[in-house]
Amino acid sequence: MNYERSYFEKKDILIIDDMPDNLRVLSSLLTREGYGVRKALNWHMALTACQTLLPDLILLDIMIPEVDGYEICRRLKACRLTADIPVIFISALEDVFDKVKAFQVGGVDYITKPFEFEEVLVRVENQLALRTARLEIFKLNAELENRVKERTSQLEKALYKLQQEINQRQQLQTKLLDIALHDSLTGLPNRVLFIKRLEQALNRAKLESDYHFAVLFLDCDRFKVVNNSLGHLVGDELLIAIAHRLQASLSPFDSLARFGGDEFAILLENITDISTAIEVAECILKKLSQPFKLFRYEVFINASIGINWGNHNYEKSEYLLRDADTAMYRAKALGKARYHVFDPAMHQEVSQLLELENDLRRAVERQEFVVHYQPIICITTGAIAGFEALIRWQHPTKGLVYPTAFIPIAEETGLINHINIWVLQSACQTLRLLQNHPATNKNLNSLTISVNLSPRLFSLPNFLAEIDQILDETKINPANLELEITESLLIENSDVIKTILYELKERKIKLVMDDFGTGYSSLSYLHSFPLNTLKIDKSFVKRMQENQQSMGLVPAIIGIAHSMGMIVIAEGVETQHQLTQLKNLNCDFAQGLLFSGAIEPELVLNLIATAPQW
Repeated sequence: MNYERSYFEKKDILIIDDMPDNLRVLSSLLTREGYGVRKALNWHMALTACQTLLPDLILLDIMIPEVDGYEICRRLKACRLTADIPVIFISALEDVFDKVKAFQVGGVDYITKPFEFEEVLVRVENQLALRTARLEIFKLNAELENRVKERTSQLEKALYKLQQEINQRQQLQTKLLDIALHDSLTGLPNRVLFIKRLEQALNRAKLESDYHFAVLFLDCDRFKVVNNSLGHLVGDELLIAIAHRLQASLSPFDSLARFGGDEFAILLENITDISTAIEVAECILKKLSQPFKLFRYEVFINASIGINWGNHNYEKSEYLLRDADTAMYRAKALGKARYHVFDPAMHQEVSQLLELENDLRRAVERQEFVVHYQPIICITTGAIAGFEALIRWQHPTKGLVYPTAFIPIAEETGLINHINIWVLQSACQTLRLLQNHPATNKNLNSLTISVNLSPRLFSLPNFLAEIDQILDETKINPANLELEITESLLIENSDVIKTILYELKERKIKLVMDDFGTGYSSLSYLHSFPLNTLKIDKSFVKRMQENQQSMGLVPAIIGIAHSMGMIVIAEGVETQHQLTQLKNLNCDFAQGLLFSGAIEPELVLNLIATAPQW
């Protein structure tokens, strides 16, 4: 049932009056004005008319039998469908009380009989216009409310979507932060997060005098061997297993982090003294000493641990970690698979080493090195047979620095390659000068020069080319050049090294095994590599006269060398008795302080000129 009409449709007016004449007159008047008019004599007819079609306006008489106009108006206003229809009372009652009552029950206007037609039309038009306006406002309000509801719904959906995006972004940020602060392999905190926690611990220690902590820095021993031999996947599996064992050695209040590679750091908080940290380190070493049963392999590995007490005087947390790292390296130097507690003196040593390294790099650039030469004596003739080139560093402030102080650093930093090539070139130039110098009046064509080579040189792709270039520039006979190598070179990569050594032999260069007897001393090396000479380490020469048992090694070494067609040089000869013993054992050559220490190049010529005999 359609109860609404548009603004341009004919307006419907319902007249309720029990007087037919009144109905006829009003109906005729309103019809002529273009209104649709319906009539009702009583309440029931009025109700039926409203149920059939809602009128736009009701003209209501008060004096109606059974149900008067006041009651009809009350009932219309009480009904939801008819409550908004304007009601104009038309009555012969002129009392103010009647008019007030009419407005109280819901009437919008009051026309007194007898009425003027023009008055009725004006009042009807006004009320219809008001109703039309109200309906339009209601419609606009409804449309506005619908638009508001729709917009609100859109905003709610947009807000919900935005909230979802915010939640997703927060989750992503949390995940990214977690990734940024944790190790992807083990899931442990990484260096960044560990340093943050360490900084918090340091700040707390500065504020609370009874709060103490310690830092442990751990590095696995020989982990690289596992990676290189079994592969990185097995290495990763081992790292995860190590992380689990370390975690099992700690309390829930301790922090464990992986720094990358095979390095781990531990923060122990709320401890009483350093003994607690030592107990944790001992527990870790014990757990790590047990075999790791991986998916396909059983692996043994251990670690070196540095311990640093959390002194509140540290300015930065990184310094705490640095000193724990220093203590760890000291543990490695002392034999690995152990712990070491940091001592402030260690930092001073490390600082001095760093300073020495920096000075060494500058020394390479400025060529601050010199070569001294120690004579090698033929035991049979007592004459000088050759010289060993020994490097010295002429430090601008520390004076003459011996190789034991800087060669290990040069090896570690890779500077040794440049230094070694320079020494070789200098020694060959010196040999050439000696052989061609007229002041000696002697034939020195058989004089040899011996140069120590670092194992690192053999890893250079152009090593042989460097040798060839030096020989070509100095024009010395390769047979007068002796290159001293150590057993460690032969162990590392025998196939590659063997090829290079045979290349050197083809060039007529002699090869000397230095410090024989102090390493593995495997006879297989002597058979497998083209060696010309064995050098007996000075420690064996020194012990010859101490007891017969120690002396027994020297004759054995000499016998082995001679049986394999090699000559023997004894180092560190300091007494005539030692020389006599070596001569009795048929040792070929000797060098040491008994004859001369290492001397400067300009003194070598003078020594040769004196033609000494021992």
